[in-house]
This record gives sequence, structure tokens and C-alpha cells, in this order.
Amino acid sequence: MALGTAERRAETGAPEAPQPEPILAAEFRNHRIIRRNGQVVGFDSAKIFGAIKKAFVAVGSANGGVPADVDVQVAQAVDRTLEGLLARFRRERNLTFAIEDVQDQVELGLARCGFAAISDAYHRYREERAEERRARVRELLPTSFSIVHPDGSARALDPAELHDRVEAACQGLGDGVDAEMLFQRIVSSLHVDITKENLEKAMALEAACLIERHYSYSKVAARLLLDRLVEEVMERPATRAETVKYYPELLARLVERGVAADRLDPALRGSFDLKALGAALRPERDDMLDYLGLQTLYDRYLIKDRAGRRLELPQLLWMRVAMGLALNHNEEGRRTERAIEFYELLSSFRFMSSTPTLFNSGTVFSQLSSCYLSTVADDLDGIYGAVHDNAMLSKYAGGLGNDWTPVRAMGSYIQGTGGKSQGVVPFLRVVNDTAVAVNQGGKRKGAVCSYLETWHGDVEEFQDLRKNTGDERRRTHDMNTANWVPDLFMQRVRAREGWTL
Repeated sequence: MALGTAERRAETGAPEAPQPEPILAAEFRNHRIIRRNGQVVGFDSAKIFGAIKKAFVAVGSANGGVPADVDVQVAQAVDRTLEGLLARFRRERNLTFAIEDVQDQVELGLARCGFAAISDAYHRYREERAEERRARVRELLPTSFSIVHPDGSARALDPAELHDRVEAACQGLGDGVDAEMLFQRIVSSLHVDITKENLEKAMALEAACLIERHYSYSKVAARLLLDRLVEEVMERPATRAETVKYYPELLARLVERGVAADRLDPALRGSFDLKALGAALRPERDDMLDYLGLQTLYDRYLIKDRAGRRLELPQLLWMRVAMGLALNHNEEGRRTERAIEFYELLSSFRFMSSTPTLFNSGTVFSQLSSCYLSTVADDLDGIYGAVHDNAMLSKYAGGLGNDWTPVRAMGSYIQGTGGKSQGVVPFLRVVNDTAVAVNQGGKRKGAVCSYLETWHGDVEEFQDLRKNTGDERRRTHDMNTANWVPDLFMQRVRAREGWTL
């Protein structure tokens, strides 16, 4: 059989003819590909052309020759592949494709052009390569492990999947990280019938233990923790490509689930264009968080349902806060636009709101202020009213500052009973214990500081409140104290004069 054009070029060493430009190539200039290891690269139709042509050459060589018009046939298959990808983009409006999605469309494109044998060969090639990857990893994990899932079922650990996750977490971080070494450390920490939760924790912690070797392991640990968070929010494991794909849909889901759990303000549903807000999300900015930052969000800031399951990913947190800030914007038609502006500032870390805003914005109790200052009146109603106010404000993450100077000192006369006052210290112990008991919604310790001016009769005992010795009933280890010092006091110190209490 006569040689085809491609075979004659191979024999003579003639240069390859330039590839014909696919008709739809211009449609994909802004699209991206997520490779199997998690790396995001630009979309290049020439690579699709090259992969399909290799399949044609391989099948043709095994069956008597490559057709002379192979480039034309390959170009047809590329165009059909791009048509499939374009139809998918128009349905999902997502500029990012996983490499597996592209390969699926290559198979379909070949079949639609009538190249069934090429399509079958390409499918077999993909399966063989996948099995090779699995075999390489099985050599690293000779012992069989079972993973106990939350429902009590035990399933065999897939070493290839575990290896792929570790490799993806290390991708793009340079020579400072070693995926194989980290994988071996994780494997060595496993035990028979390890729970799914403990496996996820072990992966992130093993990476975190290596931060002292190289700071890039902080990113690795953060990515592994993000995998765990994604599974919790989506209620199933998801690759990075799947997370990027479904991120826009998760915003509407967050609002519905948050409202149903009485955590989010129902007004969020009707006040914003959720589809536009979802499209504005920037999933790649999750990678800006290091391990400590993401762990802090995971432990304290992400909205949970009544069962304690987290409902938010980092970009959903920033958008939820932005929606809460824009909710009362006086131009109703521009709320979505304003929310996107706030989101861009928060998610890029050019601006960061205070903790109460991150906790409460967009929720059913949207208390956004950080600090509350008050002066305590010199009677029981004023004192215990201040304690009550402290508790309610601390419940919603407010930091507290109380001026106790007006409250009479120890030994002062009480007109109503004819007795003597116990001073401010016993009441400050109550304030201290209230801050411990009402711990900002269970997310962090209450924050309170008590102030006293220098002329107050209890100022000396006030100075001892934080000491580790003495009567514990007159100590406040969980509360800050501040002594207001006037200029007159310093003038008398300089003149070595006495002070008036």
C-alpha cells in the first residue's frame, strides 16, 4: 500500500506542514484547562490537534498506512471536539475545563466524524495510561487499608487517588516541596480502619509539620484542608476542577440552606441576582490562603447548619459578607453591583472587615460593630444592667469596655441599708466570668476590658486583679484591665507630692 503524506514526511525528514487553524479556535482564547495534577494552563487547540493526530498515526501504522489527508481529517475531529466544548460552555458559562472533560469530547468528536476505530483506540490508550498511574502508586502502598466513613461503612483506600491529591496539592509550588516524600509520610501515619475524618486531618497535619522545612508547605496543607472543606460543603468528594465548575451554583445553595437553618437573612434571596453574584466568584483566590488562615476560617468564621456542618467555602464567605453589607443600599437596583464591589475588595485581601462583620454580615442578626464602651452607674440596677448588656453584646462578637470609676469604693457608705460597700472588685469578678460564659457564639473567648481612674479608692486592689497569687475570688484572669492616668498624677509624681484618693 502506498505511503500516506504523513509517513512520507517521517521517512524523508521533511518538515511538518503547518496545522490548519480550527474554525472555532478563536472562541477559546480566554478559556483554561485544569490538568490532572491541578495545574491551570491556557487552552491550546494545537495540543488537541497533536493528540488526535497521534491516534490517527498509531491506528494507521497498525493497519496498513496513514491516509494522505490525515491533517484534514484531524482538523474535522478537532472542530467537532471544540463544538462539544463550546456547547458545554454555553450551558455552564464556565471558562475552565478539566483535562478529562476535553478528552471525553475528543472521543465523542472522533465518533461523530465517523472515526469509530480511532475513537476506540484513543479510549483504550486513556485506560492504559490510567492503569499505569494506579500501578505506580500501588507499589508505594503495598498494605491494604480500609477507610471508615461517617455512615459506618468501610471502604478500601485507593492509593492512586490519595497520591493524586497529594501531587495536586504540591503542584506549582517549586522545588521547595516534595510530593513523594509527603505521600510517604502520610502513608506511614495510616493505620488499619482509620476514619475518613482522621485521614483528612492526618494529610493536612503532615504537610503542616513540614512548614519549618519550607514555607510552601503551608500552601500544601491549606489545599489539603480545602479538599476536606469542599467535601463537607458539597456533601461528596470533588476534584479541584469540579469545585471550580460548581462554585457559581454553590452560592444559591448556600442562601437556601442558610435560610432554612435560620442562619441567613431571608432578604438575601430576593434582593440580589444570585446568578450574577455566582458568576463573579473567583475560585482561584482560595489559593491565596495559607494553612493558618484557612484553619482559622474553618474553625471560627464559616457558617454552619444546626448539625454543625459547614455551609461555606472561602469565596462564599466573602460573598455572603459582601451581600450583607450591600443589603441596605439605598439604590435597590444596584445592590448586586455593590455586593460584587465589596466582594472584590474582601476576596483580594485589599480590605478586610472586622470579626463581628465576618461572623454576622448577612445573617439573621447582622451585628457588625467591634467595640462597645459604657460607663457603669453606681447602683445595683446600673451594675447588673451593665453585666446583662455585656452578655448580650458578647453573644454577637462585640468587644467590651466598661468604665467602673463611678462605682463607689470599698468601705463607702450605702444609704439604703446603712452598710458599707464591697467596692468594684467583686463585681469585676462577675464581669470576668460572664465573658468566659458568653464566648461570642462559641467561636472565641469574650473580650472585655475594665477601666478605672487613678483617684478611685480601689485602684490599688484593681492593679492586683491579674496576679497569679492571692485570693482567687478577687482575681480576674480572663479580663483585661486599664488604669486611666491623668496629667495631674504625673505632675505630682514628678514633684514627689502625695496623691488624693
